[in-house]
Amino acid sequence: MTTAKQTIDFIQTAITAINTEQRALDLLIEQLDERFVAACQTILACQGRVVVTGMGKSGHIGRKIAATFASTGTPAFFMHPGEAGHGDLGMLVAGDVLIAISNSGESDEIRMLLPVVKQLGIPMISISRDTRGVLPRAADIALTLGLSEEACPLGLAPTSSTTATLALGDALAVVLLHARGFTSDDFALSHPAGALGRKLLTRVQDVMHTNNLPVVHKQTSLHETLLVMTHGRLGLAVVVDESDRVLGIFTDGDLRRKLAENQDLTVAIADLMTTMPKTIDGQMRASDALTLMNQHAISQLLVVEADKLVGVISIHDLLKAGVS
Repeated sequence: MTTAKQTIDFIQTAITAINTEQRALDLLIEQLDERFVAACQTILACQGRVVVTGMGKSGHIGRKIAATFASTGTPAFFMHPGEAGHGDLGMLVAGDVLIAISNSGESDEIRMLLPVVKQLGIPMISISRDTRGVLPRAADIALTLGLSEEACPLGLAPTSSTTATLALGDALAVVLLHARGFTSDDFALSHPAGALGRKLLTRVQDVMHTNNLPVVHKQTSLHETLLVMTHGRLGLAVVVDESDRVLGIFTDGDLRRKLAENQDLTVAIADLMTTMPKTIDGQMRASDALTLMNQHAISQLLVVEADKLVGVISIHDLLKAGVS
């Protein structure tokens, strides 16, 4: 490494690198043909798992591709080719599909695995820059990236080629996701942890209030309603008819406005309530409840089933549950 100081334009150098990688992606698009279609069909027909392998930087990209497959409905895992040659190849069984990544198509570590792959009758999809290497020639389907220029000025560090490989893997995953009819609910099942898991898995019924609900009938006076609201501690009262169907809502805000008007406390709550309150189903995602509250600038929703109250959910409940 030279010790001489160089003056460079950091921004322009970065732009040049990004533009180089963008050209690699443009070249990748030109490579999409019937081979890509065949790869998608092969993976969709797979009765086992998609096993992704690659050495070095290709291996790092392969891990991400396998993880994306696994989280979008295509069972997959990464197999290190070096470890595979020393016993881990037992991970690969009949019924699987192998995706082998090597920009040159000449990875020695993967080449050693080919006899076993062929013996097991496992379909192999290769990803390389062209079809001249050992791996693409041995593959059932050889996907190519094109002969792109690396963003590394030395032409040595995998940069544009790894970006194109990653984009190709993402393209496969997205196409397969659409083909399988994979939904956000399916996605949630593989992401139970963290903020994403809470957003996708937490339902309204998981955080709503169900006990001691402040319910009054339409003929109840404002004075009696105030006592029910105080006891319920939810900042509202829900007005129902004789069959317990929800008719309306009366909130702390409504109460303050009526008291400011010197409202007669003996008046029936039916004359003061807000009709057609916003409601939500208990099976809905809690994140959808938060969206609805934000859209209508309200802090609570009634949880209703068959026109009857089953719970109340507030924005404070959602925030406490970590839903955002």
